[in-house]
Amino acid sequence: MLRSSGSALARDIREGRRTSVEVVDAYISEVQQVNPELNAMVAFRFDEARAEAEAADANPSDAPFHGVPCSIKESFALVGMPNTTGLTRRVGVEVDEDAVTVRRYRAAGAIPLGVTNTSEACMWMESTNRVYGRSNNPYDPRRTVGGSSGGEAAIVAAALPFGLGSDVGGSIRMPAFFNGVFGHKPTGGLVPGTGQYPVAHGRMRRMLATGPLTRYAQDLWPLVSLLAGPDGHDDCLELELGDPADVRLSELRVLSIPDNGTTPPSRGLRQAQSRAADHLRSCGAHVEELRLPLLKKSFDIWSAAMDEDNSIPFGVVLGQGEEIAAGRELAKWAIGRSDHTATASLLALTEKAVALVPGYTAKMLALRDELREELLHHLGDDGVFLYPSYTRPAPRHNHPFARLLRLKFDFSYTAILNAMQVPATQVPMGLDHKRRPLGVQVGAAHGLDRRTVAIAIELERAFGGWVPV
Repeated sequence: MLRSSGSALARDIREGRRTSVEVVDAYISEVQQVNPELNAMVAFRFDEARAEAEAADANPSDAPFHGVPCSIKESFALVGMPNTTGLTRRVGVEVDEDAVTVRRYRAAGAIPLGVTNTSEACMWMESTNRVYGRSNNPYDPRRTVGGSSGGEAAIVAAALPFGLGSDVGGSIRMPAFFNGVFGHKPTGGLVPGTGQYPVAHGRMRRMLATGPLTRYAQDLWPLVSLLAGPDGHDDCLELELGDPADVRLSELRVLSIPDNGTTPPSRGLRQAQSRAADHLRSCGAHVEELRLPLLKKSFDIWSAAMDEDNSIPFGVVLGQGEEIAAGRELAKWAIGRSDHTATASLLALTEKAVALVPGYTAKMLALRDELREELLHHLGDDGVFLYPSYTRPAPRHNHPFARLLRLKFDFSYTAILNAMQVPATQVPMGLDHKRRPLGVQVGAAHGLDRRTVAIAIELERAFGGWVPV
């Protein structure tokens, strides 16, 4: 039971082999066992979950995840749970309704056990903040879980079948990679973001994607399908999703992009991507290597896209309406007196510096459009691509911040796909010799999420997918 997919658990409950109460109690015990070391789930609703499980058993349903436990990223509104995103000024904030995607999970029968840790204001790749502290990787607690959906990926890897995350620069895919699970960033605009905090504004709303993190690839498509579609509030697309089962691998071209031209991935990640490409070739796909020189500008393009039409500066988000003095907060952090993490204050400070460079944003946005058109041209009507998830497996705590200070933007491997708004699925590819998860991103053209999920299903079949901790 503790090694089943969400879909299989729902089927067992529906067919009377298990009760929802039995399943929920078992996973609550699992969370209680692993979470003290991980600090991944930061607020719990175990009593409410048990009551909802009893109601599920009393009222059988064909809902796809009827009676199945899950987790929710703390940045999504969930009635009765905190919604701080690691900001001390939001401690005590109460929400009066669930985020639309949380409602869709629950309407499909899922039962949230609690909410999980994020980076401060969801804007860094390590899940640590002044409200909840730091989350630790289940494969090695000395290593990062990633961010900002880091608590979510860690608890899914260690204790739950699936969860809900968001991704504006890799915040689903990077944690999924570091923690050895699947994560899907949908096509920009496919899933509404209503009810999460911070809320995206302007064109950035198409960069911020909401999607599932799962242990098993078979849960990806049912979850994406129920999350997708307009809600009457967000600026969403209404697309014909199709079905991964209809994707014929032998009819696809696979473009393997080895690196971004600036920060090459480790040998282990290069080998994992090669194994994925070789297997897809054995399935009949045409595989070729592709290099895109404009990927060298990935960080600059993503930064500009984040600034495009975004009316609320990050420093104002941190100060909850009153802009923080970022330089002063950095100085206070150095002596342990700031309410903010160093990375959050530094991002607020550098945001102002970028605005001082005349024409920078417009130039980078033009390069983004050029890169997107070039990628879509190469993909054509039958293409998908493989791309590294990061430069190395899960690094030690604080290592990404040290790299940032040296102007090494390793997270640009995921961030650039947000700027281009293409769908991407993070696929686990086993463990390296240090038992750190390996993985690869699978991407496609806009609206072709079914292709990336189809390849995830095949790579899981071939290489095993998630490895129990």
